[in-house]
Amino acid sequence: MAVYLTKEKVQEIFKEFGGSESNTGSAKGQIALFTYRIQSLSEHLQRNKKDHSCRRTLLSLVGKRKRLLKFVAERDINEYRELIERLGLRK
Repeated sequence: MAVYLTKEKVQEIFKEFGGSESNTGSAKGQIALFTYRIQSLSEHLQRNKKDHSCRRTLLSLVGKRKRLLKFVAERDINEYRELIERLGLRK
């Protein structure tokens, strides 16, 4: 499997995108966490092409991130555009 997230890494991601380390419910923080996990799973799948359970997890994370991005875009389009740029999505 891919690299597991350490508690410190999760806190760092939520501090940068969610406002504070304990604000794990923020949509922007969750999107950033999903993006980090998607990147690590993608690297894992490039090395292990037949890991189908990992592929399924990757696809579910992409779907969750897509729904959260849609939620953020409906609430505040400027916040959405800023988040997309900071995460490097949609090049």
